[in-house]
Amino acid sequence: MNLKERIEELFANPPAGYSPEHHALFGEFKAALNAGKIRAASPDPSTKTGWKVNAWVKQGILLGFRMGSIVDMSVETAKQPYFDKATYPVRRMTVDDGVRIVPGGSSIRDGCFIGRSVTCMPPMYINVGAWVDDGTMVDSHALVGSCAQVGKSCHISAAAQIGGVLEPVGSLPVVIEDEVLVGGNCGVYEGTVVKRRAVLGTGVILNRSTPVYDLVNGIAHCASGEDPLVIPEGAVVVAGARAVTKGKGPEWGLSLYTPVIVKYRDSQTGDKVRLEDWLR
Repeated sequence: MNLKERIEELFANPPAGYSPEHHALFGEFKAALNAGKIRAASPDPSTKTGWKVNAWVKQGILLGFRMGSIVDMSVETAKQPYFDKATYPVRRMTVDDGVRIVPGGSSIRDGCFIGRSVTCMPPMYINVGAWVDDGTMVDSHALVGSCAQVGKSCHISAAAQIGGVLEPVGSLPVVIEDEVLVGGNCGVYEGTVVKRRAVLGTGVILNRSTPVYDLVNGIAHCASGEDPLVIPEGAVVVAGARAVTKGKGPEWGLSLYTPVIVKYRDSQTGDKVRLEDWLR
C-alpha cells in the first residue's frame, strides 16, 4: 500500500497499542509534510473555492496525537517547562533551509512546510500541518493555525490570527493565497479562503457567520452550506459597521461589525504593500 492507504488503514483501525512499525509510518508521513510532498489542502480549479481538502493528511496528523505520549520538552524544566506529545516536537531546521527565524521566542511545530525565504518575526507560532510558502513573512505575535495554507509572498502582520481547521477532517482549512496582505490584529477563521492579492485592513475578522459587503459590485459574500466564505482576488477589505434596524437598535444607536470591500487592488495599493519588501 502507498502512504495514503497505510495512513487511512491505521486511522480506521486503531490498535490496542502502537508498534515501532506504526511510529515509523508516522515518521515517514511527517517527513513528507515537512518536505511539502503532501499537504492538508491543495489547489483544485474544479471546485467553487479553487481548493480541495486532503482528508487523509488530516487523519495522519490526528494519528500523531493518538500515538504520542506526553514528554518533557523543556530546555530547563525549572525555569520554563514544556510538556507535549513526543510525536510533535519543535521542528528542526538548519541555515540550509533558507528560512529567517529571528531570535526572540518563535516556535514552529514539526510536521509543517516552510518555504524558502520565509521570515519569522518573534514571537510567532506555526502549528502542525500548516503550509507557508516561499517569501512569506509571519510577523510578531502572529499565529498560523493547524493545517492553514498560506501562499507565496504574503505578509501575515503583527498579532494576526490565521485559524486552522484540523477537525472535522473533511472540512477545508483556512487558505490565504499568494501575495495577500493580512493586516495587524486580523482574524481569519472557519475555512475562509482569501484569494490571491487581496488586502485585509487592520482588525478585519472573517468567518462563516459574518457576510462581507462588496461596495464595488453591490453584492454580499457569504458562506453557504458546506461552502466557506471566499474573499475575491484583489479585494481590499476593511472593518466596517452595519446599523441594527430592529428592536432597540435604532433607539440605542447600535451597529454590528461587518467587513466591507471598499475597492479592488490597484497601483496605489500595490505601492503601499511593496514597502514591506525592505524588511525581507
